[in-house]
Amino acid sequence: MGTRQIALKNRPLKVVRVGPGSAAASSVPGLGPAAAGSATEGGAVEARPPADPAEPVPSADPPVAAGLPAIPAKPTEPPRIPAPSLPADPPPVGHRPLFTDAPGLNWSGPGDHWSRAWALETLAEPPAAPAAPAVPALPAAVPVRVSATEAPTAEDIELIRTTLAVVEPVADRATAHFYALIFVHHPEIRAMFPAAMDVQRDRLFHALLMAAASADDPAGLTAYLTRLGQGHRKYGTLAAHYGPVGECLVAALARYCGSRWDDRTELAWRRVYGLVSRIMIEAAEDAARTSPPWWQAEVVAHERRTRDIAVVTLRPDQAYPYRAGQYATVETPWWPRVWRHFSFSGAPRSDGLLTFHVKAVQAGWVSNALVHRAAPGDVLRLGPAAGSMVVDHGSDANLLCIGGGTGIAPISALVEEVAAYGAGSRKVEVFYGARRSAELYELAHLRELAERHLWLSVRPVVSDQQVAPGEALAGELPEVVTRYAPWHGFRAYLSGPPAMVRRGTAALKRAGLTSAEIHHDLVGDLA
Repeated sequence: MGTRQIALKNRPLKVVRVGPGSAAASSVPGLGPAAAGSATEGGAVEARPPADPAEPVPSADPPVAAGLPAIPAKPTEPPRIPAPSLPADPPPVGHRPLFTDAPGLNWSGPGDHWSRAWALETLAEPPAAPAAPAVPALPAAVPVRVSATEAPTAEDIELIRTTLAVVEPVADRATAHFYALIFVHHPEIRAMFPAAMDVQRDRLFHALLMAAASADDPAGLTAYLTRLGQGHRKYGTLAAHYGPVGECLVAALARYCGSRWDDRTELAWRRVYGLVSRIMIEAAEDAARTSPPWWQAEVVAHERRTRDIAVVTLRPDQAYPYRAGQYATVETPWWPRVWRHFSFSGAPRSDGLLTFHVKAVQAGWVSNALVHRAAPGDVLRLGPAAGSMVVDHGSDANLLCIGGGTGIAPISALVEEVAAYGAGSRKVEVFYGARRSAELYELAHLRELAERHLWLSVRPVVSDQQVAPGEALAGELPEVVTRYAPWHGFRAYLSGPPAMVRRGTAALKRAGLTSAEIHHDLVGDLA
């Protein structure tokens, strides 16, 4: 051992304290000075100088830094968990369901769990009219109010279309700004929308733009807005909400139209929006005289047909009017304020039960909940029936029905309704397509109907699988249908994935059918 090593070995060691009272701890801002007699890391206690008689005797408790709460003593018993308290029963909302004690009842209305989550209790009554415009003030020269009875002029319609062409490239930003204005200045409206706005966000804004673009077609606009106004009742929309929404729409358009926005353009939009809101409000008021804004419906049967397809049967709390070929918007208790539409799979029944075919699609909140989570006893909400894919029983025109996947549901309902009314001299041709023969889950039911009714013909089509001759037709559904053309004298009904419906519509037009003879509900999302 060298001389330097001996010197280091004989040098006295210094104790380095850690934890409360150590040099490191006492140097942290906000902590008090180090306490004497702190324990070292190894558990030994550092020696302290003799106590001053005038110094108070320290407590036996561990030292506590100034400004920090005391460390509680170690519990001797495990904590007791209080029993959960049940929520109070919600108040009545105009019509009472027949099964108020059903498990999983999804009640919604004034004071429901969704509104309470946003600390909002404003849906029970119309919000008071604001004393001042909720959006930033507009220039004094711009008219701030336009009577709802003023009809848009030809010049207004031209200005509207010019505005839409300018806004279209920046529609995403305009939509985001539109909703930001609504939710910041009118938070009571936020509770009408789902927590995630990824899908729902664009619908209201685009519906308003679509309505404005159709202002020169009074009949079509009225029919579209009537369905829109009736359907919006299920969201809790009130007449008093239309004013704030219109002001935010005008403000969003003014921001993203730039120099193309002037006094005349704003006046045109206010006139068109006045017409739109008046039609929707009147439609909602008319519907309120005869039907509730939504129906409660209990799941009474849930049958899995394939890995991702389920047949769900519901019992509504009161009579639910609909026609075969139509659809209903459905909300589940697991995703409040998220509505998706599903077509009825059968004609109206004497027992009032409703049946839907649901396929769980990727990222489909409602469809996955209905397929993988719903069970008998759960309660859903239904919006009013909608859709124009209905049969005119006053005509003897032949029917060409094309259903892909779960799109066979409304096709099956149409066939049942024709059988109930009587086919007369008409023929019904059904093409039922899927990727694989195992996915043709409704084929047995349709073939059973075909055996009982000579006017019905059913042809299965498989696109991604080789099939034996006579088992099914091979190929894409729209192309297979065109092999049997011409279809003169037929009314065509298409239902299924949007891409299939679009291809099928184009193929039928090439085969000689007109747009008036082709029926589908691809625009049903907005209604």
